[in-house]
Amino acid sequence: MELEFPIEFLVHGTPVSSQSQNPAAKTGWKERVKNASAGVIPQPHFASNDRMAVTLFYLPEARMQGDVDNIVKLTIDALKAHIYIDDAQVERILVQKFEPGNIFEFSNPTPAFVQAVTGPRPVLYIRVSNNPVEELR
Repeated sequence: MELEFPIEFLVHGTPVSSQSQNPAAKTGWKERVKNASAGVIPQPHFASNDRMAVTLFYLPEARMQGDVDNIVKLTIDALKAHIYIDDAQVERILVQKFEPGNIFEFSNPTPAFVQAVTGPRPVLYIRVSNNPVEELR
């Protein structure tokens, strides 16, 4: 079955850094990402060979430890051979953290992002699109 884009889902918990020295934690995070995505895509399905854009919004429960860029690699790798064939297809990545106390306004949030903002933290909102220029026009 073909995937319909965009795909949005939430991964509860603290992302594991690609720099972690704990292989089990790294594998566990990738499995958590893949399992969370499985709830919103048809089973069985074919991984897409389209060009991709990925949005990662991290909402920690307190000030974030570490750098926001460290959460990207393992998350992108987790979707390889599952949503897209290879992570080389990802042409654009948007990453942002939303720490408590920082005020942000959203003009038209999706239901999945509203759930991330209003639900329990820590949580990572993930959006995968097969149109890497959609927000650039």
